[in-house]
Amino acid sequence: MRILSGLTPSSAGIHLGNYYGAIRRWIALQEKNEAFYFVATYHAMTSLRSAADLRRNQLEVALDYLALGLDPARATLYRQQDVPEVTELAWILSTVTPMGLLERCHAYKDKVAKGLPADHGLFAYPVLMAADILIVRAAGVPVGQDQKQHVEVARDIALKFNQAYGEVFAIPEPLIAEGAAAKVPGIDGQKMSKSYGNDLRIFDPEKKLRKQVMAIVTDSKGVDEPKEPAGNTIYELYRLVAEPEEADAMADRFRAAGTGYGYGRAKQELNEALLERFAPARKRREELAADLGEVEMILRAGAEKVRPVIAETMDAVRRATGLR
Repeated sequence: MRILSGLTPSSAGIHLGNYYGAIRRWIALQEKNEAFYFVATYHAMTSLRSAADLRRNQLEVALDYLALGLDPARATLYRQQDVPEVTELAWILSTVTPMGLLERCHAYKDKVAKGLPADHGLFAYPVLMAADILIVRAAGVPVGQDQKQHVEVARDIALKFNQAYGEVFAIPEPLIAEGAAAKVPGIDGQKMSKSYGNDLRIFDPEKKLRKQVMAIVTDSKGVDEPKEPAGNTIYELYRLVAEPEEADAMADRFRAAGTGYGYGRAKQELNEALLERFAPARKRREELAADLGEVEMILRAGAEKVRPVIAETMDAVRRATGLR
């Protein structure tokens, strides 16, 4: 199956929510599928206004992908701006996209509610996302449950285009893993997000990562009081990165009374588990960062590899619409 997914470099560094919500699965899917993964630089422009930051972040995200196990011999990794035809397709798709469809998109409404500026780029974000998917004719899009709507919008737009111009696009399916983490909590208990500043970034320096872990918001229960692990941010994060028996042991310590087991100690255990879980990836990233020229070559090679697929799609689109 041909699959596609991407990550927005709105800020530097991949966090736990990115990894457990998407990237871990991408790495598994690259083994038996034709996988396309991209750095969504155009999407980042809806919130990032610094050219220097965008240049830096796109390489940082690529480094993170590679360090975590994305294999350019098995999957195609490219930058969105290296295939600018996607913006042409986004415009063409926008001419058949109903306004009501975009007005119902929860990502737009959620970001506006958080105080982000309501510009056209944010509003039309789902059309560009549909173009990303349809331009490579992806059959499947690995997403979390909370991202399912984006694929549903792409499906609706593809159907609208096909109704107007003929059967050009296959209709993509969302690939939602059974039992996947629907929500990785941030240090404030809300969904982990770069936009909210509540994330734990896998490759942050140890001192900075520890500071973020120790800033996790907790209730006021004392060290000798019993605590419920389910829904507790420390525990929910710990059970992602620790072995099952270790997570069970932390849950038992939380529930026990009079043991002197407080949140400070639990946070320390979480910090240690984080560093241990990602130690090989952190080492690999240091090695890759020493030769950014190699990373640049991987991205350019990925763009060349995906280009024939995109050219075939755009030829069909231009012929169908009368542009060729």
